[in-house]
Amino acid sequence: MSDSTNQLMPLSLTAPGVNLGAYISTVNQIPILTAEQEKALADRYFYDQDVDAAKMLVMSHLRFVVHIARSYAGYGLPQADLIQEGNLGLMKAVKRFDPTMGVRLVSFAVHWIKAEIHEFVIRNWRIVKVATTKAQRKLFFNLRSLKKASRKLTLDEAAAIAQDLNVTPEQVLEMEGRLTAYDASFEAQTDDDDEGRVAPVIYLEDSRYDPAREVEDADWEEHNNNALHDAMGMLDDRSRTILQRRWLDDEKSTLHELAAEYNVSAERIRQLEKNAMEKIKTAMMAG
Repeated sequence: MSDSTNQLMPLSLTAPGVNLGAYISTVNQIPILTAEQEKALADRYFYDQDVDAAKMLVMSHLRFVVHIARSYAGYGLPQADLIQEGNLGLMKAVKRFDPTMGVRLVSFAVHWIKAEIHEFVIRNWRIVKVATTKAQRKLFFNLRSLKKASRKLTLDEAAAIAQDLNVTPEQVLEMEGRLTAYDASFEAQTDDDDEGRVAPVIYLEDSRYDPAREVEDADWEEHNNNALHDAMGMLDDRSRTILQRRWLDDEKSTLHELAAEYNVSAERIRQLEKNAMEKIKTAMMAG
C-alpha cells in the first residue's frame, strides 16, 4: 500500500456502539483498496503473518460490513451490534483469505460477514431460541414474508408455504404458533422489556433481504467448493489442467488452443474434458 493511502487510515476507531453516526462516517472515508494494493497486503499477511497488513485489510473493508448489516434492519436488533458481529466475520475472513485463489477479498468475506450476523440474530431473538433445527430457522426467517395476510393461516396456505420451503404443513403451523404466541399488541408495551418480549411493530420483516437463505446458500457453496477442490485433486495433471483452463480460469481456453498445446486433436481434448467431468461428478456425489 502506498504511503498516501496508509496515511488516510484512521489512527484509531471507536466501536460502532459508542457513536454509530461517527463510526459510519469514519469507515466511509477509509480508501477502498485497488486489486494490486489488496494483493500486496494479503501476501504480506498470508506469507509473513504481518499483522499490520491484516489490520489494513480489515479497515478498508469495514464499509462493506455496514452495508451488509443494514440489510438486517428489519429484525429489531441494534444496528451497532449487527455491525460489530459483521466485523468479527470480516476478521475471520481475512484470517482465512488465500491470495493465491485469484478472487477479491470482498467476494470471499461476504459469506463470513453474513454468517456471523445471522448467528447473532439467532442467539438474540427470544423467539428464535425455539427454532433449533435448520428447517425451523428457515421457517422463522421466511414465514412472515410468505403469509398473504395477518390472519391465521388456512390449511391450504400452510401447505403452499410448506411446499415452497420444503417442509411439512405441520411444521409451518407450529412455527406460526410460536411466532404469534405472545403477540398481544402490535405496539410496544411498557412491560415488554421486563418480559423479554419484542412488539411486532419492531420486528416486521425487511423484505429486501433474506439472511437465512443467503447463509444457507453460502454454506452450500462452501461445501461444493471444498468438494470440487478435493475432486480436482484426484485427477491426473493433464485432465486437471484442461478443466482448470476450460472452466475455472478468468480467460478460458478453447479446445483448439489446448489441442495445439498438447499436440492432439480437439476431439481428444473434448473426450478428456468429458471424462474428467464425469470423474468430478462421481467424486462430488460420493462426498
